[in-house]
Parts: sequence; structure tokens; C-alpha cells
Amino acid sequence: MAETGAETGRERARHWQYAELPGVDLLRARYIRKSFVRHTHENFVIAAIADGVEVFHHGGADQYAGAGALALVNPDTPHTGRAGVPEGWRYGALYPPPEAVAAIAAETTTLRGTPGFATPVLDDPYTVRLVHQVLRATDEGNALAADTLLRVVVTRLLRLNGGSPPRRRVRTAGARTAARARVLLEERMAAPPTLEQLADELGTGPFALLRAFRDTYGMPPHTWLTDARVRRARLLLDAGTLPSEVAVAVGFTDQPHLNRHFGRIVGVPPGAYQRERKNVQDARRTFHVRSGVWQQNNRQHAQRYVTGPPREGNRTAPSSGTPWGSGSPSDFPDSPSG
Repeated sequence: MAETGAETGRERARHWQYAELPGVDLLRARYIRKSFVRHTHENFVIAAIADGVEVFHHGGADQYAGAGALALVNPDTPHTGRAGVPEGWRYGALYPPPEAVAAIAAETTTLRGTPGFATPVLDDPYTVRLVHQVLRATDEGNALAADTLLRVVVTRLLRLNGGSPPRRRVRTAGARTAARARVLLEERMAAPPTLEQLADELGTGPFALLRAFRDTYGMPPHTWLTDARVRRARLLLDAGTLPSEVAVAVGFTDQPHLNRHFGRIVGVPPGAYQRERKNVQDARRTFHVRSGVWQQNNRQHAQRYVTGPPREGNRTAPSSGTPWGSGSPSDFPDSPSG
């Protein structure tokens, strides 16, 4: 698959999917000046830092992830992202859907209920290397290695850092008001009401609504709306809609407006994002995807994650090769320790 990612100056990024890992988003990037605004993901975020430092606001505090560490974010959890050092940070990321992670947890761990990551930063060079090898395997078209290593990565992280995702404690009445506001904003995304109009319609005051919404969703309504617009924009781009048409459909004033917000949340421009989606759609017409079912964004994804338990042993990553350089998925044992 040709690499058609975005590159700006010394910054570069590629955001793509691989036909044999349905529903899993993939990212490889080097950012220096890039700043991600507060946003969420429907999938898990497993970001493996190769060089530099990333700082991301998560859970009410700044979190620092340097080389050899992983930044871990549960679905629908607000967070930001920026460089923590002048030279920025270089990383690779996997975004597996919740149903895939839940299937892995049920098969390979003792976690019960909804699985998630307990802490947002984990220092584990071994898994950092494995994440980059998943990405390399997709580049090489090595479906067996990509599939195997992705399962190992998720299993290892759940065993080292798994738990029940933290839940926000909000008053029942406030949560109900926030949920109703969210529905109205989704319905009127292209022409949303003002805060005062929204509050009047819900029978509350603007500041009471603002407080309830922020307590429930971790961000004010206008920030949540931008995030929701970008999510819907991604679906439309996936379906082949032109970026200029997408911008209007989701409520942005024009394509440059979409480009600005899309890049500050997804990390690449809409055009580069859509080209990669076309590549993977073309690949899916060629490859036979395995049986089993994942469902993501109303699409049926064929894949069932199963993996054997990791062996006990040394947690140190092999010293040969670099996460983005030499080495191949076959450099690793059948499963890591942990």
C-alpha cells in the first residue's frame, strides 16, 4: 500500500487502516509544533513513543510520556496532546475498537466487565517496540505478523495496566440534562443553537447547563460539538464524500475550517485521511478477510482476537533494531512476558 500521509516541514504523519485488521486505525507521526485540542476517540489509543516527549492533559492533569513509554487512553476520554520538548516527539499508535479489546480481555485475562487502562502512561520499552512492529508488519503486508503482534500488545497492556475505566461522578439530574443537550447538538450539528437557546429549550440556565455538560462529558458543549463534527466528517470521508461537501454537511463554514479542526484532532488533513481510506477499501476488494464479527460504525468487520497467555520472563525489549528502523516482526518470541 502506498504511503500517502501528510508532511509539513520536518513534521510528518500517516493515518491509515490495514485491510486485514478491520476497524483498527493506525498512525505513525513525528510532530514538533503540532498541538491536539481536547478531543475523544471511539477506540482505544495505544501510542508508543519512540523519541522525544509527548504531554497530554488527561484526568485533570498533564501526563508526560517519553521514549520507551506508552500513552494509553480509553474510549470517549477527553485528552489533548503537544510536544514536551523542543524537538517534539515521534511515535506510532494503534486504535483498536472497544469490542476487539473486550474480546481479547475475555480470552486472555481475568478482567471482568468493561476492560480499560488503569493509568494513562506506562513505561514499557518492550511493548513500545511491539507497537512499532505492528505498524511495520502492515507496511510489509504481513497480515499474520500484524494480527499476532496486535493481540500480544493488547493482552500485555491489559495484564500490566488493565482495570475498569474510571467513571465520572455526576448528579443524576445534571447528567440527564447534559444527555438531552448532546442529542439536540447532534441533531442540529450543521446549525447549532447558542448556549442560551439550548438552555432555554431544556428549561435550565446557561451556566447550569455548561457545568452539567462539562461534568458529564469532560468538555464544554462547543468543544464537544467540534469533536462530534470531526467524528461525523470521518464517516463521510470514509464513504467517499468530497472534503468540501463534508465541511458544509457537518457545520463548518468551508473546507479550510474543516482542515484546521480535523488536523488538530486527527493529526492529518482530510484529503490525506481520505486517500488512505480509499487505499484500504481497494485492498478489501482484493483480500479475503477472516470470519468472525466486529461491528464498527455500522460496518461488519470480520476478525476474532484470540491469543495464548504470555510467558513469564524478562520484560526488557530486545536491543537489536529500532522501533522505526531495522528488524521485523519475526524478531520477537511467540509472546512476550508479563
